Amino acid sequence: MSGSATEYTNGKSPRKSFMKVHKTVAKTEKEAQIKLSLYDPSEFHVINPNKKTKVGNPVGYKVVPAGTAASLLDPEDPPQKRSSFTNNQIWATRYNKSEQWSSGLFAYQSHGEDTLQVWSDRDRDIENKDIVLWYTLGFHHVPCQEDFPIMPTVSAGFDLKPVNFFERNPVLRVAPYVENELPVCKAAASA
Repeated sequence: MSGSATEYTNGKSPRKSFMKVHKTVAKTEKEAQIKLSLYDPSEFHVINPNKKTKVGNPVGYKVVPAGTAASLLDPEDPPQKRSSFTNNQIWATRYNKSEQWSSGLFAYQSHGEDTLQVWSDRDRDIENKDIVLWYTLGFHHVPCQEDFPIMPTVSAGFDLKPVNFFERNPVLRVAPYVENELPVCKAAASA
């Protein structure tokens, strides 16, 4: 998403910045191992290439990241081998009924042999297949004095939002408001 402004505008614009969208389709599990980067803004869509809108766009959802954190552990540290799902924030694997737990079935007894990383490293074809989308969320917490004796709640999450899912904006079906239908706030009468 970067390039030379003169390359794009031939020097005829005072603007020096632009954005160009590049579409890439992950065809295998390894290609779908994604580390989020603040300086490489991206949108991640999960689409069905066989279902298209009237305009011709594939129907799907986009992953809207939030609450992300990268692991601070060494890759060879035993807890990191068990929790290797934290190596990336987004993963897509081919559906397999036995692959349900990102750290394996027995996470605390694992040596890292039955994890999301191992399954994904098989590099199976995922294009136009039944897939499982994995999103790793988390946060780094540096304790502060307000955390003692009871730490306040910290939350994290992400969104899945429709993308090219509807033929048109669903809000357009709502009848427009007429000015006299809008609520009016007035100050209460003083006594």
